[in-house]
Amino acid sequence: MVAIYDFLATYLRARFGESERGASLVEYALLVALIAVVCIAAVTLLGKNAGSKFDKVGNSIA
Repeated sequence: MVAIYDFLATYLRARFGESERGASLVEYALLVALIAVVCIAAVTLLGKNAGSKFDKVGNSIA
């Protein structure tokens, strides 16, 4: 993941100049993307556990 970030940052700096504003934008975009991936993974893992718990409670009530 870090290698991809370094490659993208280098490419975008070479293409659009050495502006710190552009570099900051890329860093924030990558940070938001990483947070989204972690959130999706967490919801996926916890969702399966929660689903099985709800099924267990539903079966015990019925």
